[in-house]
Amino acid sequence: MTWIIVAAGLGVAGLAALAIAGVRLLSAARTLNREVAGARAQLEPRQARLRHRGDETNPPAAYDRG
Repeated sequence: MTWIIVAAGLGVAGLAALAIAGVRLLSAARTLNREVAGARAQLEPRQARLRHRGDETNPPAAYDRG
């Protein structure tokens, strides 16, 4: 009978450890999502500026030069 109680206790402890790891994982994923959103917000204006330059960043190919 004692082995059953010990096994059940270890099972509950294992599930608790998995739950804690899951909570930490979700927290880290949310933090990473915020960091990526912040980086994207910083890069979007610069990316738009580069897109509007056109020929400066996209020179014609050698066969298009005439």
